[in-house]
Amino acid sequence: VSDASGCSMIALLHTGAAKFPQNLLPRARQAVCSLHPAGVLKGYGSIISRKLASHGFGASMAAMSSFPPQRYHYFLVLDFEATCDKPQIHPQEIIEFPILKLNGRTMEIESTFHMYVQPVVHPQLTPFCTELTGIIQGMVDGQPSLQQVLERVDEWMAKEGLLDPSVKSIFVTCGDWDLKVMLPGQCQYLGLPVADYFKQWINLKK
Repeated sequence: VSDASGCSMIALLHTGAAKFPQNLLPRARQAVCSLHPAGVLKGYGSIISRKLASHGFGASMAAMSSFPPQRYHYFLVLDFEATCDKPQIHPQEIIEFPILKLNGRTMEIESTFHMYVQPVVHPQLTPFCTELTGIIQGMVDGQPSLQQVLERVDEWMAKEGLLDPSVKSIFVTCGDWDLKVMLPGQCQYLGLPVADYFKQWINLKK
């Protein structure tokens, strides 16, 4: 299912799945555990810490001192999950919308945005989709529509200062599927505009 086949971001952090590039998470153990107050990771901190440590994410802090200067102030790491089945269903719909705001100087995760999205064309998740993504029906039932989630993304971007013209930020994806195919395709289907900040990204595979 192209890049839609990865685990959910929460499941990924929970399991230490290899899909998330290890070089972006050298300090993830500390950063993830700081998300407790209002984040969806509440209660997972100690489990995630142990999992990340067991998968070698506890890299030396000294290694970060040699990290080269970056062109961008912030990297916005994004990884959608979408409805899917065998054979593939159409249209696919985003069901998880996660973003990590990574400081381009310190490589610290400074903020997160995370929402599940209610699919409307195929509201019932298939067993294949749940097995692939770890997302169950109860996680998406009653959640906001994609239009509402996009509005909240914009509010979050503004709150984080990412819409300031003097602040350079860019999305980072593992492949082109998320922002070249999935988001514009679903927005076109629903008649929704695509914000300019979603129109350029860094593809880690390249």
